[in-house]
Amino acid sequence: MKIASFFSGCGGMDLGFKNAGFDVVWANDNAANVWDTFEYNFPETELSKVSIKKIAVDDIPEIAGIIGGPPCQSWSNAGSGRGILDQRGILFFNFIKIIKEKQPLFFVAENVEGLLAERNKTSYGLILANLKAAGYNVTSLVLNGADYGVPQNRKRIFFVGYREDLNMVFQFPEPQKTRVTVKDAIFDLKDNAIPALTFNQSNYDDCAVANHEYWQGTYSYIFMSRNRVLSWDAQSYTIQASGRQVSIHPQAPEMVKIAKNVRIFQLGSEHLYRRLSVRECARIQTFPDNFKFIYNSLNAGYKMIGNSVPVNLSNAIAVKISSDLKEILNSDRCDQNMDLRLQANAQR
Repeated sequence: MKIASFFSGCGGMDLGFKNAGFDVVWANDNAANVWDTFEYNFPETELSKVSIKKIAVDDIPEIAGIIGGPPCQSWSNAGSGRGILDQRGILFFNFIKIIKEKQPLFFVAENVEGLLAERNKTSYGLILANLKAAGYNVTSLVLNGADYGVPQNRKRIFFVGYREDLNMVFQFPEPQKTRVTVKDAIFDLKDNAIPALTFNQSNYDDCAVANHEYWQGTYSYIFMSRNRVLSWDAQSYTIQASGRQVSIHPQAPEMVKIAKNVRIFQLGSEHLYRRLSVRECARIQTFPDNFKFIYNSLNAGYKMIGNSVPVNLSNAIAVKISSDLKEILNSDRCDQNMDLRLQANAQR
């Protein structure tokens, strides 16, 4: 089944769908710092590099589905809180406009949990109403990546819509019974990470494993207000889109509290405190090691990964959609009232 991706970033959501058997034939992102990485890992995908505002529906090939994660800063707890008044918030409605005009069989949209905050109640209602008005049966739910094979506590809201003529409502997959730990994900990488070069520039191919290099520098007082050391036997904190804010590797002992909102590194063990490497963050976001991130400054690598949808979380949704569509396209409900052109495209 052919699909199109918007706000693709480095391609975490795309890879989850690709691994479920979908063909990402077209993608769009106007952030130049992700282009090399996306094109390297998805050489078969046509990448549009303009703003979504400049895309006409005829620019997009025939597809069965549309996926994307519109910018989340407008709704984030750490963002401006301006919601739909923020220019980035408006982009969600550009995304909905394309869905309405293109009328794929399904869509998936991802955003931060903060969209459900009381201050964003109006924005959330408008988004949901517009998605339904586009002609879709819509289901929305906050999912935690830790419930779907991701070694990380990462909560995000997903909107999934099936076109109304399919007479079907998406049901989110059940959480998995077991959780993956940090140790499961990165223990084998503990001894061969290398520090970034001067000014946190990349070591490029000198890394033992691609991108296995870590940011160096001071820690902010906010960072030092909490224990930032990961536990081997639990899930990671949410992976951040900033090298300076990345969690501390679990080889270090827990930070010591000396006052309210003040912690220090344990005396005598300072050498054990280092940030997670770019590759370790990628592993925790469930990217495979053959997925290469291309950047000059390490911060660009951390940003791509931190802004991505975890591959395994995306895949869990993609597998369920694939199963649903195969069932309905082979059932009696697939009648002449359905758009047969898209139906045939979905079956290819």
